[in-house]
Amino acid sequence: MKQTFSFFCSFLLFAVLMLLTGCYGHRQVGLLQDRKDLPHYDSVGYQPYRLQVNDEIVYRIISLDQTVAKTMIDAMGNNVGTNYNNAYPYRIYPDGTVDLPFTRAVRLEGLTETEAQDTVKRYIREIIPDAEVKLAMYNKYFTVLGDISPGVRYIYKDRMTIYQALAMTGDLLNSGDRRHVRIIRPHGNAEPEVLEFDLRTNTLIDSKYYYIYPNDLIYVSREPAAFFKQDSYTAFLGIITSSVSLLVSVLTYITYIPGVK
Repeated sequence: MKQTFSFFCSFLLFAVLMLLTGCYGHRQVGLLQDRKDLPHYDSVGYQPYRLQVNDEIVYRIISLDQTVAKTMIDAMGNNVGTNYNNAYPYRIYPDGTVDLPFTRAVRLEGLTETEAQDTVKRYIREIIPDAEVKLAMYNKYFTVLGDISPGVRYIYKDRMTIYQALAMTGDLLNSGDRRHVRIIRPHGNAEPEVLEFDLRTNTLIDSKYYYIYPNDLIYVSREPAAFFKQDSYTAFLGIITSSVSLLVSVLTYITYIPGVK
């Protein structure tokens, strides 16, 4: 009987310890935390995206010359006017150039959207003096993988942050490892850059990890201890309660049923 009571007390102590460590708290999953034990990242500010090899652009030509406009429409179809919806995309080749109608090869690699727009306009105005050019990047997408809702998402605005990108996926699961979030960022023909950071610290804002760029891949691994944790104390308490009930039933059977030792 004394051994049974001692075992029962040990199990209760184990259950209490598991209850205190078996759930996700703010320290594990909370964002924008101001803690000295978290990494500190320097503020570097936003750097505009620069076009890379295999990026695609769409552009529009606007002209008041009706004869030129008709010729351009016949040659370029949907790439004349003010609407990008059905425009034909042009890919940047490995040599950094793109082939556009009526012009020689135009080098766009390494330019921002604004710089690329001015460059294309300069080439087009050699043919159409009053031409106005509106240019945009076509493949503005990022990818999300891991312990999160995976998929490919569209970058709907400049200066999209990591928080906004994750919100588009429905946020991380509690089991996602916020200490080791990774961004794989391509750099044209060069080796891709792997950025690893702690999502919980408030110094993430304005750091080099803060903004999401086209072609980024965000990977969130599963926390190693996730197998032993529950999303809430209610769920974990249910497991403990069920285990205690089963243990009490077994001990009662062993103690009070004749012939059972």
